[in-house]
Amino acid sequence: MANSDLSMLLPRVLIVSRRAIRKNKFVDFVGEYHLDLIVRYGAVPVIVPRVSGVHTLLQSFEPIHGVLLCEGEDIDPSHYNAELSGLSPEELEHIRNLHPSDTAIDEEKDSIELRLAKLCLERNIPYLGICRGSQILNVSCGGTLYQDVENELLGKYPELFQRVAHINYENYDGHRHLIKVMTNTPLHDWFKDSLEDEKMEIMVNSYHHQGVKGLAQRFVPMAFAPDGLVEGFYDPNNYNPEDGKFIMGLQFHPERMRHPGSDEFDYPGCSMAYQEFVKAVIAYEKKLSCSTLVPRATKLSEELELKRKIILKSFSVAGNIYKSESQMVANQSSELEAGADFLQANIALSLQQENRLKQVGATIRNGSVFTHKLKMYQVREKVATTMMANMSVEQLSEMMSFYGLMRQICSETLERKMHDLLQEES
Repeated sequence: MANSDLSMLLPRVLIVSRRAIRKNKFVDFVGEYHLDLIVRYGAVPVIVPRVSGVHTLLQSFEPIHGVLLCEGEDIDPSHYNAELSGLSPEELEHIRNLHPSDTAIDEEKDSIELRLAKLCLERNIPYLGICRGSQILNVSCGGTLYQDVENELLGKYPELFQRVAHINYENYDGHRHLIKVMTNTPLHDWFKDSLEDEKMEIMVNSYHHQGVKGLAQRFVPMAFAPDGLVEGFYDPNNYNPEDGKFIMGLQFHPERMRHPGSDEFDYPGCSMAYQEFVKAVIAYEKKLSCSTLVPRATKLSEELELKRKIILKSFSVAGNIYKSESQMVANQSSELEAGADFLQANIALSLQQENRLKQVGATIRNGSVFTHKLKMYQVREKVATTMMANMSVEQLSEMMSFYGLMRQICSETLERKMHDLLQEES
């Protein structure tokens, strides 16, 4: 097969470009390190240009198997609760003077990336956010940002946190600062060979003046800087690269953590974010391809759809009478006729239809059992809530990770069993 044909087979990762001025004209670019790592691990980067109106044309980039969002300007504060920062107009002006290239809001880029992030969350498309991309992910899920870490975090609470330089304009690639990695997280798995058991620390490259303030509820932190800033987070319920699940944000730049004058990484784990991300992209593409091969149900005409609803209502009325063991009232008899006619018609039911009718009957018979279990679960929920209120943050985090793993295993097992049932019926 010719090399030119490979791009038609490999999964696609969308990356939004960043706008810059060159020779008094706007140009679009994406960092080569990102593109190189995506290609290295087996996917095709598809660059979404930052031009006006693209946010309304994202369906033209389908199929989308993964999204990687990286650096760029500050996100428009209107997308999160920026008014709660308490920064004065003078402080905001000072911040703009310190970071002129970053504080220039790009509304079109915001629109494109926020739509892509929400699309990933709706469809469970693999998503990797680096730097600004992690902030986009957090904001998309209802999280908030520090408009300026130096002023809001360190400036207001200097006695609580160790000062950290998150940005160095004179040493972009060479700048490093410390982060502490949390156990039982993907980041810990990737860097475990480089971590000391007691310290759990690595030095990372970063280039930002904003960061996560309030982490969205669905995420679990993976690392913190000494000043308390979240440096990495993920969704434990949507992390299983082998099954096409990957939702993660990293505030630091693992792709730039390389030895001076070479492409050798500071740590073996630096490239793992991209490797596992592309693994999820490939698995997601396979699942998407398989789903397109399943024939869709035939769409009924308006007349047949109305008839279907009448029959469905008839069986629903019959089910309610059976479940409650009550007597049928006079005005219900006419509603039952459609179901009776359907059952008495000279139409042979398929094996699948018979199985579905049996399942309906079983569901009705087990209604009282379900009600009893529901009450029991409510009592257990109250007990669990009381118990967890007395647990530490570390204990709750470990519990969340454990049950997230159990949920994934249950989901995969259930999916296999449903697949086996469909195979038997067909």
